[in-house]
Amino acid sequence: METIFIMKSKTRINLKTKMMILFLAIILVPMMCVVMVFLGYGYSVNIDMLQELSKKDIMIGAMVNRSLLKYMLIAMVIILIMTSAIITAWLNKDVYRPLKELSVAMQHISVGDFDYHMNGGREDEIGLLFVNYEQMRLQLKESEEEKAQNEKKSKELVSNISHDLKTPITSIKGYVEGIMDGVADTPEKMDKYIKTIYNKANDMDRLINELTTYSGIDSNKIPYHFHILNVSDYFTDCVEEVGLDLESKNIHLDFTNLVPANTCVVADPEQLKKVINNIISNSVKYMGHSNGVIDIRLLDEGESVKIEIEDDGKGIASKDIGSIFERFYRTDSSRNSLQGGSGIGLSIVKKIIEDHGGYVWATSKEGEGTCMHFVLRKYTEKTDEVVI
Repeated sequence: METIFIMKSKTRINLKTKMMILFLAIILVPMMCVVMVFLGYGYSVNIDMLQELSKKDIMIGAMVNRSLLKYMLIAMVIILIMTSAIITAWLNKDVYRPLKELSVAMQHISVGDFDYHMNGGREDEIGLLFVNYEQMRLQLKESEEEKAQNEKKSKELVSNISHDLKTPITSIKGYVEGIMDGVADTPEKMDKYIKTIYNKANDMDRLINELTTYSGIDSNKIPYHFHILNVSDYFTDCVEEVGLDLESKNIHLDFTNLVPANTCVVADPEQLKKVINNIISNSVKYMGHSNGVIDIRLLDEGESVKIEIEDDGKGIASKDIGSIFERFYRTDSSRNSLQGGSGIGLSIVKKIIEDHGGYVWATSKEGEGTCMHFVLRKYTEKTDEVVI
């Protein structure tokens, strides 16, 4: 985000004070001129009354008074003109020009140009107006950039999901046509075709679930139903369920449980299963070789339980490891039909774990594999102590 300009520290009269000064000047200057005229005229009259003058002297005095009055009127007109000019110049400089500049700036905003700057340096109301404009401009610019980025990501998501749905649908159609044409003419082939169709249907179901969860993340409305779960029992069931799917893909699954048997956590079983499935799915997708191995380890961390899911895949570069939990982030920009994915799986993992009060991170070495770590706080029953 751009930095808002710094206002100069010099003291300036605010606009309200300026208007009061101008108002007083408009009233007082003519009044002072009139008072001066009448004082001069009154002074000349008093001199005439106090002294006995000749008729000639009186005529001369009258001429002097008329001449004095004439010059006083001329002086008053000149003063009024000068006052008016000063007031006009003052208003033009401090009010009209800034408002005109602000009008031009607002026209730029109206056509979507958020790069038009307004120079500050004032500490009056106009200066505050400039500051407010700059803040509005920067906020609108940031909002517009975020909107464009979200639109780009949404289009990318639609493209990714379309691509990844097309792949299993094509496979399902091919195997179904093989069954219909009698290609699967042995029980072994039939069993293989049906298992493949089942696995591809599961891939489609996973993609749809990811899309549903993604919409929940954006609206912050992921449904949670928390329960007290026994860690050992829960992960044992998950390993048995996931193991069957991995076995069909020639991937061996190891499970190590190093937590006490009575260890519990407060979690949503369905959302936590989504975390495990997304991590394992990501490992399988980027395994990079056949006959891979995935290890799931439960570790006791005192007040917490740490779960590690490690694979022996191709690993992640150190420059990418800090960004893999961002939505739509891909370590491999040149995606292909074998490595698709919506690009939101690990961001869903991060969101769910954080909503459970935990945290998640990854470690990896290129060519050796990747390990996903996430920590959940243990559940402890509160006992009321009786004080005697």
